Amino acid sequence: MNDGTTSQDSGYRVLARKYRPSDFSDLIGQEPMVRTLTNAFETGRIAQAYMLTGVRGVGKTTTARILARALNYRTDAIDKPVIDLSEPGEHCEAIMQGNHVDVIEMDAASHTGIDDIREIIEQVRYRPVTARYKVYIIDEVHMLSPQAFNGLLKTLEEPPAHVKFIFATTEIRKVPVTVLSRCQRFDLRRIEAGALIAHFRGIAEKEGVTIDDESLAMIARAAEGSARDGLSLMDQAIAHGGGNVEADAVRNMLGLADRGQVVELFEQVAGGDVTAALATFRQQYDAGANPSVVLTDLADFTHLITRLKFVPDAANDPSMSEAERKRGAEFADTLSVPVLSRLWQMLLKGIPETELSNRPVSACEMVLIRLAHASNLPSPGDAVKQVSAMASREPAAPVAGSSNGSERQPAVHNDAPPDAEPDMQGGGPAAMQAGSGPVAMLRPVETSQNVPAAEPVPQETPNPPVVIGNLADLADLAGQHRDVKIKALIRKYLRPVKIEPGRLEIGLHDHAPKSLVGELDSKLKQWTGMRWIIAISRERGGKTIEEMEAEHRAELVVDASQDPDVAAILDQFPGARVRDVRIRADEIDPPVASQSEEGDILPDDSEIE
Repeated sequence: MNDGTTSQDSGYRVLARKYRPSDFSDLIGQEPMVRTLTNAFETGRIAQAYMLTGVRGVGKTTTARILARALNYRTDAIDKPVIDLSEPGEHCEAIMQGNHVDVIEMDAASHTGIDDIREIIEQVRYRPVTARYKVYIIDEVHMLSPQAFNGLLKTLEEPPAHVKFIFATTEIRKVPVTVLSRCQRFDLRRIEAGALIAHFRGIAEKEGVTIDDESLAMIARAAEGSARDGLSLMDQAIAHGGGNVEADAVRNMLGLADRGQVVELFEQVAGGDVTAALATFRQQYDAGANPSVVLTDLADFTHLITRLKFVPDAANDPSMSEAERKRGAEFADTLSVPVLSRLWQMLLKGIPETELSNRPVSACEMVLIRLAHASNLPSPGDAVKQVSAMASREPAAPVAGSSNGSERQPAVHNDAPPDAEPDMQGGGPAAMQAGSGPVAMLRPVETSQNVPAAEPVPQETPNPPVVIGNLADLADLAGQHRDVKIKALIRKYLRPVKIEPGRLEIGLHDHAPKSLVGELDSKLKQWTGMRWIIAISRERGGKTIEEMEAEHRAELVVDASQDPDVAAILDQFPGARVRDVRIRADEIDPPVASQSEEGDILPDDSEIE
């Protein structure tokens, strides 16, 4: 590893580059990969291609260079691939600096096409200049185009003996399976918080920087398993504090809330103390905490408590503060999983609301108010149990002559003297009548003959329900309410499938307006006084009213045309045709003029043109 010394003329180098690992012993948290490579190198089972995957900053490119160095390791005493790189070899420095002629690095994000891969394919036939292997390191390989991947397949399947490929990617799912199957894959794991803290502490000592444990824990937590991200944050914290890193400065730099205040805020929210919760949040906000970060920290603490209920050893995480460790265990013992799950779900919904709001402080306060209010509500399971218990509770009734007092009787208030005997037939002053609800109310019933009987209360006769048996009834209903538009739409666009009381299952004409179902639902509720279920069926359904009327008119025209008298008239007048047929109804109603399909006003009898 770099010893941290820097010459005066070389300029300042950021910590992430200055302390970049140079051999396998410097890699943090990647022991499984190192063990596999060690066994492979010792037995000579060296793969032709490697695939390194992991989150950003976990060390994929650095590991690729170290692997290229191990493949081409050569000293005066050793001339073979090895894992122990403690002594610098002939090609080590050039490879780690990225300027060795036989180790070619390519960024697939900027070289995505088939032409870039074709250039590699043409060059693999030539042997390396000075090294043992010609190594191609392709970073972000998932960015290659499908054509480029296809062009690479044959070379990956049967590469020359002097060529090795090392791929790195953060999106392993975007790499074709045909490419993955030709590579030895290593998943670089996120670095644990404890390992990061120890690593950062060692670097701080080498840099002569004073930093406390709380600051290291905050930086390690914010790094999320990435050594590079953590070192970048540490660089920023050192610059912010002028060489002396303090927890308050790191907290302000990251926009974090005090972990102790987060625990306090959780206790207030879980206890339903809205006033205290809002005051604590305001203190955190005034100190520089981001509202969405406060809710995120609250969600993290909720997750920690839930995890402690099932994994008590999680309290040994070195990135946790003493307040989180102690109070988290206490909350885990007192709060149930349904309550914690409800808090978690509400926070997951509230965090994006706060992030996207143009008033994040107000949005965060509303989330806290909802959380505190929900703490006083029963869990869904408890609510169901309470309702079930109330519904199944039998109304209590007094037991005549009961003297053991083992069952508590509801109090009864009446004007009967203390020595009045109960009347088992219901005629005495102590006769009771029980209500029928979940909680029975007992009241005295006066049954003396001197009390006049109450006159029956006249009840209003309910309106008869509206009966809709077919689409014609539905159209008539619209006509009765003078809604010409809905009536026309019903006649033209609705196809009947199944009609039941309160339920209308229909098919729609291809050109039906999108708003028809919504308008019909509103109108039916208004006209009938009840809620209707309108279901759109996948079946085509029957014919619309207009289609049935058109079909009926066509049948009448055909029948009329086949009448002997009508046929004779048509023969006498070439070009004449039966345009419409109307049934006379003089005995029922006087003839009413109506409009034909083609717009002419016709009398209410059969007409021949």
